[in-house]
Amino acid sequence: MSKTYKDSQRSNATRKGRERHISVRAVRRDPPDLRKLSRALITLAMAEAEAAAEAEAQAAAALQAKDHPLTQPSKPDGSEASDD
Repeated sequence: MSKTYKDSQRSNATRKGRERHISVRAVRRDPPDLRKLSRALITLAMAEAEAAAEAEAQAAAALQAKDHPLTQPSKPDGSEASDD
């Protein structure tokens, strides 16, 4: 096992809760390491799906807040403000 591998294991243990960064180095292998390529592709797809789900949840929350009557501004006398 290389020193780099051990160091990366230690740094991963101390980075819990922080965003992971993926580093790619071009090393020509014949045949290509399909396991590493597939793991990288799956990680990227999961990150993209998570970002899309988060954006969708934020959009849904904003739409719900806009349509919800309790979030509408009210007048100091307790009556609801009209938009006309």
